[in-house]
Amino acid sequence: MNRIRSLAFPLAVTLTAGALTALAAGTAQAVDVNVARNGGFESGLANWSCTGGTGASVSSPVYAGAGALKATPAGQDNARCSQTVTVKPNSTYTLSTQVQGSYVYLGATGTGTQDVSTWTPGSGAGWQKLSTTFTTGPSTTQVTVYTHGWYGQPAYVVDEFSVFGPDGGGGTDPGPSIPGAPAGTAVSGQSASALTLSWNAVGGAAGYYVYQDGVRVQTVTSGASTQITGLAASTSYSFQVSAYNAAGEGPKSAAVTGTTTGGGNPNPNPSVPKHALTGYWQNFNNGATVQKISDVSAQYDIIAVSFADATTTPGAIAFNLDSAGLGGYTVAQFKADIAAKKAAGKSVILSIGGEKGTISVNDSTSANNLANSAYALMQEYGFTGIDIDLENGLNPTYMTQALRSLSAKAGPSLVITMAPQTIDMQSTQGGYFRTALNIKDILTVVNMQYYNSGSMNGCDGKVYSQGSVDFLTALACIQLEGGLDPSQVGIGVPASPSGAGSGYVSPTIVNNALDCLARGTGCGSFKPSKTYPGLRGAMTWSTNWDAKAGSAWSNSVGPKVHGLP
Repeated sequence: MNRIRSLAFPLAVTLTAGALTALAAGTAQAVDVNVARNGGFESGLANWSCTGGTGASVSSPVYAGAGALKATPAGQDNARCSQTVTVKPNSTYTLSTQVQGSYVYLGATGTGTQDVSTWTPGSGAGWQKLSTTFTTGPSTTQVTVYTHGWYGQPAYVVDEFSVFGPDGGGGTDPGPSIPGAPAGTAVSGQSASALTLSWNAVGGAAGYYVYQDGVRVQTVTSGASTQITGLAASTSYSFQVSAYNAAGEGPKSAAVTGTTTGGGNPNPNPSVPKHALTGYWQNFNNGATVQKISDVSAQYDIIAVSFADATTTPGAIAFNLDSAGLGGYTVAQFKADIAAKKAAGKSVILSIGGEKGTISVNDSTSANNLANSAYALMQEYGFTGIDIDLENGLNPTYMTQALRSLSAKAGPSLVITMAPQTIDMQSTQGGYFRTALNIKDILTVVNMQYYNSGSMNGCDGKVYSQGSVDFLTALACIQLEGGLDPSQVGIGVPASPSGAGSGYVSPTIVNNALDCLARGTGCGSFKPSKTYPGLRGAMTWSTNWDAKAGSAWSNSVGPKVHGLP
């Protein structure tokens, strides 16, 4: 989850190889081919051109394969993405694509006859097919095909873009090859009767077959995860996944084992409330009020213990309570206070990273080390989850592996939070953002740090300065429209001016931003195109600085968060 994000999407095109078909009369003629190139966006934006840099290749959402085009209108730019295709004169072509978004257009210009276009007012979260036909003129050999959004509308997504008709001689994409074996297969989300299976997307795949104990049980045509239900309690199952496309089925993945829980309580830890307040607790004394876990205000639903320590083993973490710096706070007291908070319905998690965090997860070994050491600390201290606060970047592939491995060990009650910097969430292609989307099914909340960042782009393409309602809402909009569920988005701010170098805003500003996003009231100059009543809440650094300032932040923002619709 890193990098500031400005929404932009790419167009998608799908191509099929030409063939011969026998007509009823007995003569053979060439069937129509797809003269568009890279219509599935499996090769990024190759062959495509988007105005003003508004388009980008994304891995989610996709209609098929591993890529799609996402483009974001900005100001007077409607995010037009186009390609010039080679055609035959006096011929008819069918232009079609799958789209997501509001006011998405599809069309062709330079046909030599009548230019055409079609559009949809909105396809919501699902895919919708747009299609039209055009006829070329007597001397037309090239036509420009395009898609675009509309002014003031959010980003749109395009996939499987095709232009079928007679081969104009400009070449077509080669036919698909059999896809390779999926990697990164993992099991999570255990319950007494279901398991969640996930894997890394395979380029060129049209879908996936899921095998349970050697028997094919599911076909997955969208995404790279699925829930397998109807299982027996306390039972182990073996799973494999294969990818397929028009060329055939590829090899199966390495087998992965998952075990369902018993028939008893599958969720031993307290659940996070619909709207939650998160606070970081300092395991050190830096001038803020020294606290025990028991001292933390009851307004906080998630308490992130800061921080885990790096070890000499790559990826592995440890925790060392600063008993001396915290006035003689003993490990036994610390563990007892965590247990008491959990009994009161609070989640106490361990934060990994921080400004000086040096933990790196860059391969499978370090990913396993992180998962194993984090789980051991959860068992030792009673932590209900972890927080990822790595400010030196992260590798989305291996952090995803680590978090899914931890989820498989800890079960469905695991709490996973993230605290990326604003720069980390400017683009869905950033490591932090990609990680968040990769683990969306097990992610609790992303509390982006809206401070120490300076000015940043909002989801409308405008630049906003920190310290305002607009900065909070326009940047939150990037995450909300970039694929995260509203329940996975929180606003992270300092509890007092002493808590950060810059970016402090009063609790009133925070509350206005929450109202703007959840209710559409209290906005500044930026007002989201829709409301997000499911917004998770807010976060602060830190409970200690909050206490130093008389708990003004939690006493104001806490009731606002808990009173959201």
